[in-house]
Amino acid sequence: MKTPDDIQRIAEAITVSSTLSATNKKRLMNVLNEHNNRFGYTAQGKLKLAIFDTRKYDKRGFTKYCPENIELVPIKSSLNKDTAVLALGCKVVCVFVNDKCDRAAIEVLAKYGVELIALRCAGYNNVDLVACEDHNIRVVRVPAYSPHAVAEHTIALIMMLNRNLHKAYLRNRSGQFLLDGLVGFDMHKKTVGVIGTGKIGRCVIDILLGFGCNVLCYDPYPNDELATSNQIRYVTLNELFEQSQIITLHSPLNADTFHMIDGDSIDKMLDGVMLINTSRGGLVDTKALIKGLKSGKIAKAGLDVYEEEAEIFFKDKSEGVIDDDTFARLLTFNNVVITSHQAFLTNEALTNIAQTTFENIGEYIDGKPLTNRVELS
Repeated sequence: MKTPDDIQRIAEAITVSSTLSATNKKRLMNVLNEHNNRFGYTAQGKLKLAIFDTRKYDKRGFTKYCPENIELVPIKSSLNKDTAVLALGCKVVCVFVNDKCDRAAIEVLAKYGVELIALRCAGYNNVDLVACEDHNIRVVRVPAYSPHAVAEHTIALIMMLNRNLHKAYLRNRSGQFLLDGLVGFDMHKKTVGVIGTGKIGRCVIDILLGFGCNVLCYDPYPNDELATSNQIRYVTLNELFEQSQIITLHSPLNADTFHMIDGDSIDKMLDGVMLINTSRGGLVDTKALIKGLKSGKIAKAGLDVYEEEAEIFFKDKSEGVIDDDTFARLLTFNNVVITSHQAFLTNEALTNIAQTTFENIGEYIDGKPLTNRVELS
């Protein structure tokens, strides 16, 4: 609980801040003025939940499923050490994939009384769990919102690149109704390598089997049911690289998987391979990918994620210049399709995300064990 001295120090920090707008300063000062003995709650006893990086689709889902004992505090800004002060007056913050929950941000959150970080996604590579433990901040996530959403987007990227739909659309819009350069291939009997056979990977496999593909899988923790199936085959990572005509990534990002697709792994792939990544940008060394595209080793690439996406995705860059030279180079390839981390974006997934997030927070409010808690391994 904050003491009067704590509140005074916070007020002084807000007043002298050079990074906060006048509107945000006013809102934070109002929070302080309304402060009561139950810090983190409204006068009516509702828990205040700060939702960072809030978009219109977030607001709709969270507003629709918000319990009566929670009050939403939507915040457009992404979380970082400078914006963490916007969580003032909230015991719980809700963050997404590109919010920066590093030690510096967590120290600010802890200073202002935050006790729970509720991720509205499955991955948690952007959260410093050691810092959270040091400051007694618990972390929960949404482990499975809609694996079908990401799996279907994966297949959409494969088919768009295969049948050159992005090129055909742009040609037809400009009146060029030509078929030259649009030849694709039958998916039937093509060999597809699936890296990661969790919930999303398994959905991808089901769709690929429907096409009649030969499916190779790699996962350090093979699925027992899949391993006994005569429709797919688990292989080593090198075997997958050497035999797959299409490779799709569905692994979490951690120290073991960071840049798993690098220059060495690309050299092992078949000439003219298609690479798809709808998982985490850091799985792919982007500079090595560009080199592979330039050489023709990689014929096509579909990316829903990018390793430095936090400064680009979910933002309107139409009026400015993209100063990330690596990303700008990617945009020049007509055999690369980039979507801005939208694979999850279906009505069903957004519903599941909101509902599971509120279930997680409800367990915190009730003092119950946190079913979806993320802890240091």
